[in-house]
Amino acid sequence: MPLGGGNKCGCCQKTVYFAEEVQCDGQSYHKSCFLCMVCRKNLDSTTVAVHENEVYCKACYAKKYGPKGYGYGGGAGTLSMDRGESLGIKHEVAQPHQPTNNSNTSMFAQRFGGSEVCRRCNKAVYAAEKVIGAGSSWHKTCFRCAKCGKGLESTTLADKDGEIYCKGCYAKNFGPKGFGFGQGAGALAHVQ
Repeated sequence: MPLGGGNKCGCCQKTVYFAEEVQCDGQSYHKSCFLCMVCRKNLDSTTVAVHENEVYCKACYAKKYGPKGYGYGGGAGTLSMDRGESLGIKHEVAQPHQPTNNSNTSMFAQRFGGSEVCRRCNKAVYAAEKVIGAGSSWHKTCFRCAKCGKGLESTTLADKDGEIYCKGCYAKNFGPKGFGFGQGAGALAHVQ
């Protein structure tokens, strides 16, 4: 142990005293410094992944160092709006749409030129930006929990009366309530 009472933090290089120490892969960290290098989420022993003395949450580690390509990652039916900006991936900026001067009024243009309407913002939803959930079309950016605003995926979605919720908000607002719910198998039961 170095002079001064404690090890040096693997993140800020300041002294880590015993009461605030978290150890991972032979390194000491302050509890407040033990964060993912990418998304800055707090880490613990179940969510940490280490790569060359850098700590990541398992999700960011998988995105940065996990297998890439078709068949890896989300699996069938999942939706992710993460484009990798936090990992240093840069995307081209889309040019603004320029309307055409084509006054084509053919049956094809009339039939397929229209679009569905987003359930949340009531604006047109085109195929490239469409997500379907709860029997309605949504923009990818509008596909969020009606209560907390959390972005949703097909695996984290619950719907009620045509509105979409994360599973946590759905359970709080529409789940069962009262004695006996949420107690688990080991709970005592009053029997007469």
